[in-house]
Amino acid sequence: MGKIGDNLQLNPKETIRKNIIRKKPILDREPQYFKGIPLPSWIELSLIDSCNRACTFCPRVDENIAPNTNHKMERVLIDKLYKDLNDIGFNGAFSICGYGEPLLYKDLEYLTNKLGQLGQIEIVTNGDPLNEKKIEKIYQSKVSQLVISLYDGPEQIILFNDMMKKANIPENFITLRDRWYDPTLDYGVKLTNRTGTVSVGNQPETTNYKKRICFYTSYQIMIDWDGNTYLCPQDWQRRVSLGNIMQKTFFEIWNGQMMKKYRKKLINGNRDLSPCKNCNADGQVYGENHYNAFKKIL
Repeated sequence: MGKIGDNLQLNPKETIRKNIIRKKPILDREPQYFKGIPLPSWIELSLIDSCNRACTFCPRVDENIAPNTNHKMERVLIDKLYKDLNDIGFNGAFSICGYGEPLLYKDLEYLTNKLGQLGQIEIVTNGDPLNEKKIEKIYQSKVSQLVISLYDGPEQIILFNDMMKKANIPENFITLRDRWYDPTLDYGVKLTNRTGTVSVGNQPETTNYKKRICFYTSYQIMIDWDGNTYLCPQDWQRRVSLGNIMQKTFFEIWNGQMMKKYRKKLINGNRDLSPCKNCNADGQVYGENHYNAFKKIL
């Protein structure tokens, strides 16, 4: 492998394609079961309800919808989640991303070292808080992959390439994603309307997805800073909570009546419930094996 940047395709569609391929072995693996129920392969965590940027294609651009509150996940919740997942033998992966910039979260090392005992951890960041010392510290934790979205321009490739070199970090630990494009190229992002929250860019019509099968509830779940769980990361307005990790076990929520209700609907290609009825996300990028497993059950 050459230097970071040498292999970065300066083409948004190619970057998205490569990122999808990179994650497929983790998200599309054969399901793990507990009490006959397929467990998720991917748990997304939103550690802090703040971001230092307000990108045009992100709900954070509108403070009336997604204001920075600075609320953050506490250790008691992390410990509870760890116990719940350990009790069911979970060995999937974690995505540290969610509704804020994860590197603004001050207790990141505690969380990654705790949950990293159960499965792989990927952090998605805009890279702004990074420096040589911080990257080295992240690498020395139980983080498996650091994904940096580059919003400013190609010069950031040189910046982070130099940072990696000085920190003596293996190149395969970092994934750089070009995201500095203009609206005609959808900013280099696989755009969705975040369940009717944003409309910028070349958004597909929601009506075309009304009867589209969605795999999200079969293979993943979203956990917010306060322990509330959501169907998927598309629900930026947090319309439907499936339950709270501090009040129920993870498995009770994953196999609960609310999740079953939505899962059955989406498996059958019915998006008539909120927030799904306002969503234009593909929903079939990952998770087909989990979808097939749940389809047999339901």
